[in-house]
Amino acid sequence: MKSVIAVHPGHLEILDTPVPKPGSYQALVRTECACICNRTDSELLHGNFPGMEDKFPFALGHESVGIVTAVGEKVRNFAVGDRAVGGLNFNLQMESVDSGWGGFGEYTLANDHAAMVEDGVANEAGGWVEVYEIQTKVDADIPPQEAVLLCTWREVLGAFRDFHLQPGDDVLIFGAGPVGLSFVKLGRLFGLRWIGIVDRHADKRAKAISFGADAAFEPGKIETPGKLDAVIDAVGHPDILQQGLPLLRRGGSHCIYGVLSQPVMHLDKTKADFNFNVLVHQWPTRKYERESQPQLCQWIREGRLTSADFITHQFPLQDIHLAFDEVARRGVIKALIEYPA
Repeated sequence: MKSVIAVHPGHLEILDTPVPKPGSYQALVRTECACICNRTDSELLHGNFPGMEDKFPFALGHESVGIVTAVGEKVRNFAVGDRAVGGLNFNLQMESVDSGWGGFGEYTLANDHAAMVEDGVANEAGGWVEVYEIQTKVDADIPPQEAVLLCTWREVLGAFRDFHLQPGDDVLIFGAGPVGLSFVKLGRLFGLRWIGIVDRHADKRAKAISFGADAAFEPGKIETPGKLDAVIDAVGHPDILQQGLPLLRRGGSHCIYGVLSQPVMHLDKTKADFNFNVLVHQWPTRKYERESQPQLCQWIREGRLTSADFITHQFPLQDIHLAFDEVARRGVIKALIEYPA
């Protein structure tokens, strides 16, 4: 099969690798389509992702959806023909190639988390990894181009619970990339009252308004309707903390989504009211992520949520290097990678 391999920093190739072999709790999944995770995949490719700096070569990808073609003997929650989201390939079966999750392969493996829990083997000794919890079946009426965006949308909607957001809250979001725009779109569906966004790019500010934001600001030109329930940093820069604290009501929350770009964060408490929260969300809460899927699928069925709003570029698998080039130019919200039928 074909896999997308980061050969050395900044350079990827499509190479032949063995088709994964499903274990007793695993389903073999033929990839229908995938999406680039703009920041994470780019940092992996360029050798900037923590823990992977010296792992080259390795297989990229962690946002994909496909059809189950085979299942292990202990699998109970996947069947041949099911659509599955979140499959990965941790073992390339090639001595010289590591895994950067490997989700861009033509075939991946989805693990039956629920069956492993029921059988008491959802632990390190049983080979369980926490990401197995979000490798899930997707109802057949959800098309693959919609299902693949669940990889992003589940994380974001799950973070609403980590950040204790409530319908009726007033929220400002820094950054109008895929995550920031997802906070806008899902926040409007969720029932946030006032949503503002901050981004230096006019086209992204306009996109946020089309998604339901009440206001969009250039950095340094923010005007809120009053003190806010939450400020969400969808960029990951520690300076945003100093900008966000003065905007919070007493007891409000500064919410950091994703991996911070610097190891040290300075907090000037004089900029905030007496009581405030700083919530750091550097890794998804898998339970919340998984439990958000039914609501997202319902919004898709109702036509209130669609990947067409997010997918700005489409590329066949053989041109994935061009997709990364476009991501580097910062003109991409989500790039869809299409696989042969």
